[in-house]
Amino acid sequence: MLLIYPPVAKPGEPPAGIARLSGALTAHSIPHQVLDANIEGLLYIMKQPLTASDTWTRRAVKNLPNNLAALRDIRTYHSLDRYKRAVKDVDRVLAASSKKSGALVGLADYQSQRLSPVQSADLLATAEHPEQNPFYPYFKKRLQDILANSGIRTLGFSLNYLSQALSAFAMIGHGRKEFPGMKIVLGGGLVSSWMKHPGWKDPFRGLVDQLVAGPGEKPLLNLLNASGKTQGSYAPDYESMPLQDYLSPGFILPYSGSTGCYWNKCSFCPETAEDNPYVPIPVPQAMTEINSLIEQTKPRLMHLLDNAISPALMRAFCEDPPGVPWYGFARISAELADLDYCIQLKRSGCVMLKLGLESGDQGVLDKMQKGIDLETASRVLQNLHKAGIATYVYLLFGTPVETIAEARKTLDFIIRRKDAISFLNLAIFNMPLCGQEAEEIEQKPFYEGDLSLYTGFKHPQGWDRKGVRQFLDNEFKRHPAIASILKNDPPFFTSNHAAFFIR
Repeated sequence: MLLIYPPVAKPGEPPAGIARLSGALTAHSIPHQVLDANIEGLLYIMKQPLTASDTWTRRAVKNLPNNLAALRDIRTYHSLDRYKRAVKDVDRVLAASSKKSGALVGLADYQSQRLSPVQSADLLATAEHPEQNPFYPYFKKRLQDILANSGIRTLGFSLNYLSQALSAFAMIGHGRKEFPGMKIVLGGGLVSSWMKHPGWKDPFRGLVDQLVAGPGEKPLLNLLNASGKTQGSYAPDYESMPLQDYLSPGFILPYSGSTGCYWNKCSFCPETAEDNPYVPIPVPQAMTEINSLIEQTKPRLMHLLDNAISPALMRAFCEDPPGVPWYGFARISAELADLDYCIQLKRSGCVMLKLGLESGDQGVLDKMQKGIDLETASRVLQNLHKAGIATYVYLLFGTPVETIAEARKTLDFIIRRKDAISFLNLAIFNMPLCGQEAEEIEQKPFYEGDLSLYTGFKHPQGWDRKGVRQFLDNEFKRHPAIASILKNDPPFFTSNHAAFFIR
């Protein structure tokens, strides 16, 4: 089997999903290969000959080798300005190199002028004409090199983001044409969300042999007739991935200690709307896997991918530190309101926690069932700051339970705690289509697509997306305290590289 991770996704670290699938196949002695076509494809495109028509692009092309080396050198991260120049120049080369194909390729995104990743007809069209995809010269040769006389009979694609969808289907279409006897399996986070939609009807029959919703280890093992009893989870295997190629200053080890969310009560949350169960890996097993992976890969940083790292796993880190710096999402909780506990987390290697605060208004938080008390949130921010742990705070604007008055309370909350906030992520709310709330509020779809996961809506108080955007651009972001935090954010890679800028 060949496991494939298609472009485009942030190329700072290897894909954890197919690494865990690879671990499952290895555990059952099933021959397979892994292809991170994302990092390989991006490097291929940016290194193609390019005649630049403007000064910036000419400079970016000339300096590409130096900029790629810089993004892999920790010294670059001692200067945010130097980093920004390097990453923006690399992104410029990608954009210029892909322009002729009618697509815009970037370090964290893929946009087509003609095709939409939320239209199944467009995905089928790109499968019918894969040669129109900017990555076609790369994957045509790469797949031929791997599959010729290999004995591989199954292609498995891991599709997690909309930015991967068009390239994934171009690769699927090419595989179907050039290797007609090949079985094609498609899974990943985006596919799972499609299949969880109540009105789901498979539009890819005849092109894709099997679609997989949720964790793919067991369905894949069953498909490949694995011998022996299948487990609930398997340790990821990164050994066959190009660990030196990723655009980070050393290897970042991605690890997930659970699927789903242990809180799982928030209104308007896709996890809640899709009814995804919370399934943690037992802490002793997780610690064993983490220690083994650290020994094998010698990472500079560990990225915990959980929707929220469980308190049990964080306590285990305090008792038995993993020995490398780590970061991830955590819930604002009573544990983090304890300064001594935060100091223990710091000693365990925690360099940054991502916190989904969403709002600085208690009424909004209560209506969203966030389970967050603002007094506790304030203590958590101050304690993490005192302990030396950076915070990456996520805010969400324009939910049906918020108006500009509540949003201004969020602005005030952040201003008063600006010294304890290292980074900010500002998002405008999208209504999940399959959530109960979408049935109760008048919808106003903002784009057409039978695969769309979100819908626009008529705000109960009239605070529409335009009004939210105007508030963010003209008021929120312009406040000096907010602007000083926002300028810390690494472009394109955002939280994936933020920990490298913490002093």
